[in-house]
Amino acid sequence: MPPVLRPVNSMHEIDYRIHGDDMQFVEIELDPGEATVAEAGGMMYMDDGIVMETVFGDGSAQNSGLMGALLGAGKRLLTGESLFMTVFQNQAATRRCVAFGAPYPGKIIPLHLRDLGGELITQKDSFLCAAKGVSIGIAFQKRLGTGLFGGEGFIMQRLTGDGLAFVHAGGTLHERSLGPGDTLRVDTGCIVGFQPTIDYDIQFVGGIKTALFGGEGLFFATLRGPGRIWLQSLPFSRLAGRIVAAAPKTGRGGREEGSVLGGLGRLIDGDNS
Repeated sequence: MPPVLRPVNSMHEIDYRIHGDDMQFVEIELDPGEATVAEAGGMMYMDDGIVMETVFGDGSAQNSGLMGALLGAGKRLLTGESLFMTVFQNQAATRRCVAFGAPYPGKIIPLHLRDLGGELITQKDSFLCAAKGVSIGIAFQKRLGTGLFGGEGFIMQRLTGDGLAFVHAGGTLHERSLGPGDTLRVDTGCIVGFQPTIDYDIQFVGGIKTALFGGEGLFFATLRGPGRIWLQSLPFSRLAGRIVAAAPKTGRGGREEGSVLGGLGRLIDGDNS
């Protein structure tokens, strides 16, 4: 008997297992007819019977017509993501698995939106995948200062629904619960996500000398409770910046500019070219 497929906009209940330590991946087990939605290019492997479909805009709302698809695509374009998402549906008669890998070292966090009030605000690069039916939109920050100086935290993603969503945190994950009026100052790139009850703003570091030579940037984020927040110790922008800074800078002839040893250093390294 062929599987009974769910309506495309219904929330799917999925089972999962997270594998690995620092370079994790999540394996999602789908019943017949169940589906999951993910960013394009995030899939690691999938069993036979899983059908992959690339959709335009928000993969959770494909029955909303052309205008709905254009609106979802426009929101994704504003966050710097691809215009397309990928839906993976199990069209076999038995359970099948699909897996998604983390983009860089860190932790994958399973979050059930139903337990968080149906909504979560995340850093735009944090979202990995979710149960079909979770909507992925954008969350603009209201204050002018946040918009002008928020950097990585200006335009964020809004996940809504009552299903499972998986987000990725770089480095070590740290979760905090803030009470009413409790305040935490955070580097904007270290924010993974927070509940919409959290008040989010951008503040100037203060002091010209501190701002110019402190090494922490000119602005930081202020998070005020009540609500839960998730932080990461290694934002991808910081990781990429360290890699670029450590990369050897070569001139026209391939010689390392600024190297004390020059050609002798290349001979010691075994590079005779």
